[in-house]
Amino acid sequence: MTSIAIVYHSGYGHTTVLAQAVAAGAGQVAGTQVHLVPVEDYEAKAAVLDGADAIIFGSPTYMGSASAKFHEFMETSSKTWYGRGWKDKLAAGFTVSASQSGDKLNTLVQLAIFAAQHGMIWVGGDLLPGNNNSQGSVEDLNRLGSFLGAMAQANADQGPEVAPPTSDRKTAELLGKRVAEAAARWVRGK
Repeated sequence: MTSIAIVYHSGYGHTTVLAQAVAAGAGQVAGTQVHLVPVEDYEAKAAVLDGADAIIFGSPTYMGSASAKFHEFMETSSKTWYGRGWKDKLAAGFTVSASQSGDKLNTLVQLAIFAAQHGMIWVGGDLLPGNNNSQGSVEDLNRLGSFLGAMAQANADQGPEVAPPTSDRKTAELLGKRVAEAAARWVRGK
């Protein structure tokens, strides 16, 4: 059995939608147990993250950075960091903002550095960029062209029942599946 923990913060519900998509993708891999952990529940569910084979981090991008609530979680993990509790676990990340760019790459870089500081091994996406030629559309997978993790865009005037669009949700789902497959291989190889 492979265990995947998805720890995330969602201010308006859009990141929750992506976390659920990541979980759905991870859940497609046989023998995978998936745990959704909102950052607000981290201290109560720290054992879930400690026992996971992979941890996928998710945060909205606010002002070109991970949210303050996610930063609080990062700082709260310092005891785990000091004890190297997440060393050699796989890690990945996803983010969403209202803008097409919104400096989401900076948030993914923050998440990757956070994982590196914990001694984790980062798993990026494997999809080629979509929506980058005259035949492309917003329906393309990886339409925002990220390799570091899953990026999504949610219009500021639309709730999580509509945004992010299906293509971004499917991109997040494929990231979850990729991490779960990698974790299954990683666990077998130990």
